[in-house]
Amino acid sequence: MKWFRDTYLSLRFFILMGIVIVLFLLGYWIDALQGLAPISLTATVLLTLVDIILLYHKAIKLVCYRKCAKVLSLGTENSITLNIRSLTPFPLHLSIIDELPEELENRTFRISQLFSRLEKKEIQYTIYPTSRGLYHFGHTLFFIRSFIGLAERKYTAGSPTSVSVYPSLILMKNFELKSFQSLARFYGIKKLRKIGHSYEFEQIKNYVRGDDIRSINWKATGRRNEIMVNQYEDEKSQQVYCIIDKSRSMRLPFNGLTLLDHSINTALVVSNTALQKEDKAGLILYSNSINRLIKAEKGNKQLRIILDALYNESDYFLESNMELLYQTIRHKITVRSLFFLFTNFESFQSVERVIPYLRKINKFHLLVVVFFENTEVTEFALQEPLTTEEVYQQTVAKKLLLEKGRIVQELKKYGIQSILTRPENLPLNTINKYLELKSRGMI
Repeated sequence: MKWFRDTYLSLRFFILMGIVIVLFLLGYWIDALQGLAPISLTATVLLTLVDIILLYHKAIKLVCYRKCAKVLSLGTENSITLNIRSLTPFPLHLSIIDELPEELENRTFRISQLFSRLEKKEIQYTIYPTSRGLYHFGHTLFFIRSFIGLAERKYTAGSPTSVSVYPSLILMKNFELKSFQSLARFYGIKKLRKIGHSYEFEQIKNYVRGDDIRSINWKATGRRNEIMVNQYEDEKSQQVYCIIDKSRSMRLPFNGLTLLDHSINTALVVSNTALQKEDKAGLILYSNSINRLIKAEKGNKQLRIILDALYNESDYFLESNMELLYQTIRHKITVRSLFFLFTNFESFQSVERVIPYLRKINKFHLLVVVFFENTEVTEFALQEPLTTEEVYQQTVAKKLLLEKGRIVQELKKYGIQSILTRPENLPLNTINKYLELKSRGMI
């Protein structure tokens, strides 16, 4: 009975049957239609049977192979390719349904294609994962129609596969090139002019216009009888830590991802950029306890360790413990480091509770507090109010926006660097801040 379960009647069949029913109804009043209605019914049934026989012809054979990356990226469009080959000696109309992972919640996926005899095609589509974990793809289903088009046959091809969704590797690779100053003028990344120089000597070279005259090497100038200057390079092997708050304040969703997922993607980008700049990258994940501490190190192996740690983490429902974070940093990290603290403040009172600990961390290290602009509140505050209730609501929304600016000023008052950003601009603004601090020699 498998052929019975895999056979479906098409919309064209039901349209023809509707016409047959109308002919039978009109036959009560129009004698000429009384003979036409049974003939139409018989013809429709016969055509349907012929169509089903054609659909189960032995020559019909389809081969399908699903091709995708070994690892998919979170919060990014990932390309999936279906390599389909028809080994059938006559044309086929195909409706293709790839059994997507249930996490995508896509119940309208369908691609219609016409395959000529013995044709091979590549069909691409994209998916947008919004959670980390293992995604299971099923079979690829083909609903085959012949030129008659009164019935469809379900044909199963391909094989189930499982793919892991990691923090966005695509985003990391995109920013890998943009983070270097030769390309930093593109894509909105600022190219900053260095003032002075860092502390690592590179070489002595001939003076050219634009060189800092304070770098003139007078001894070399006297020996060569021409102006020579010392050239310096960025100080390397500095420690850069990404600290991610996993408390319930980071569960707010924006653009399909939580603030925690946005922070995880950005932490991967920052860690990769730091390693490319020959700095040491580290990671701290905390909530009411310290969930993970990865000491800052160099090398590609370190990036893999950080990637695996970010892949396996999830958010918590408890409040974060800033005192415990400070104590951990004080005892575990003794070398002056750059900290990017990804957290979220929705009120000024929440900052007041943690500002003493932030000041203590900033005393021994360079701290950058990264928190988020509530884009929905911002867009609502900019709308024109239509009712008295909306006037009150927009007043509250504007008060919340002012509090965000007040938080920035409060942090600045104590010499703490901060980034207030929209979630979608988080990687760009964080990399800009890293390059800015790096170029100014503040680390």
